[in-house]
Amino acid sequence: MTLSQLGLRAPGGRDPRITGLSIDSRTVKPGHLFAALPGSAVHGGEFIQYALRMQAAAVLTDRQGAEIAADVLSGWDGALIVAEDPRAALAGAASLWFADQPDHVVAVTGTSGKTSVASFTRQIWQALGHKAISLGTMGVEGDHQAKLAHTTPDPLTLHRVLAEAVAAGVTHAAMEASSHGLDQRRLDGVRVEAGAFTNFSQDHLDYHAGFDEYFAAKALLFNRVLEDGAAAVINIDSQRGRQMADIATDRGLALTTVGTGEAAMLRILGQRYNATGQDLRFSVMGRAHLVRLPLIGGFQAENVLAAMGLCLASGDSADDILRVLPQLTTVRGRMQLVAQRENGAAVFVDYAHKPGAVVAALQSLRPHVMGRIVCIIGAGGDRDRGKRPLMGEAARDHADVVIVTDDNPRTEDPALIRAAVMASAGPDATEIADRAEAILRGVDALQPGDALLICGKGHETGQIVGQDVYPFDDAEQASVAVAALDGRI
Repeated sequence: MTLSQLGLRAPGGRDPRITGLSIDSRTVKPGHLFAALPGSAVHGGEFIQYALRMQAAAVLTDRQGAEIAADVLSGWDGALIVAEDPRAALAGAASLWFADQPDHVVAVTGTSGKTSVASFTRQIWQALGHKAISLGTMGVEGDHQAKLAHTTPDPLTLHRVLAEAVAAGVTHAAMEASSHGLDQRRLDGVRVEAGAFTNFSQDHLDYHAGFDEYFAAKALLFNRVLEDGAAAVINIDSQRGRQMADIATDRGLALTTVGTGEAAMLRILGQRYNATGQDLRFSVMGRAHLVRLPLIGGFQAENVLAAMGLCLASGDSADDILRVLPQLTTVRGRMQLVAQRENGAAVFVDYAHKPGAVVAALQSLRPHVMGRIVCIIGAGGDRDRGKRPLMGEAARDHADVVIVTDDNPRTEDPALIRAAVMASAGPDATEIADRAEAILRGVDALQPGDALLICGKGHETGQIVGQDVYPFDDAEQASVAVAALDGRI
């Protein structure tokens, strides 16, 4: 494939044959196009010199990158493309290079619920006989599997994975669209036929300058990424949701709304909870239905309806979708029942690591619990410091017993992080530095009818301390604690 066939133009009419694409100079091979992109810490232009040593045929960068590498580029006879937006140019080139994408691709954005909506969408498709995958925090799951380093991977990885999925026979793909991924144009070039918006609350303010910028990044799914005439499935229970619906309408997208109000097209009418799930009464375009969902947490009903909206947009009928909803299973680490004490008390693990998500998880667990809710929380290091007291506040206001512990302190002093959370966690909150001990103490506190919610890590299997990742699995620790306290080991 030549450079021009990738949609790129170099000065002087240079049009070399390209043998591959790289964004890491260590992977460059002779004939590659190397994309030197701006980064949060280091500009990719610093690595152009190494790409040239590996005989790259072309370099894509911006003006700053070209200036950084001006000395090594001055005597080079390859093709240099200086783009106003090199990320967009790379995404377009990756789309043309890998070419194949599933026939039906949908994406979901929002502060919380992305993983569940993508997973539920994939599960519905699979139950209906489609070969399907979901991509995001959990990696690539379904009829093709792969690991991913980021919720929304870089364009080269994303388009490669989509092409590999097609080669495996996959026809349907549901993707998580993170604010970072949207802002960095990682989804550009993907033919997305439907997008969903779940909710909006504080997160990633270490990356985004403020709430408005964070919301604007989410909105890019609807005002840039979605194809013309695509469908938008938007939860309108919040002001931000209604604002997103206006953006979709202004773009001319086919809008399906989700929520509890009369204006919602997929509307929650009522929920009844028990220890193992919920009965959901809802309407689809005014027609009422009742379905049993084996899912813990009232918010899961909204996620299920968002997934239903995406499946409707991809061409499946409401009757077929309704038939398979009782088969849905929770995503690993999302309100996951991981252990139960002999006295009947249950232990749940959830990925909630943002104040809004903690509130939603605790509020949704409450109807399933006859006794007290014990909540274990923490906050990550090297991340948005403003949410730490809000995490303590969320647990204080919605749990009966609060335990504050470490949660990926990274390079910060974990005691200072815990102190910030403890400051608003309430006078009765307990601080336990060691996460394993915190889980053991939480399990030990459970009386008949109680429940323990361990927040923050969900599916993760490591604790990041400094630059090291130590093995740690909340679900495994909870199971061991229950077995030990109940005398089974």
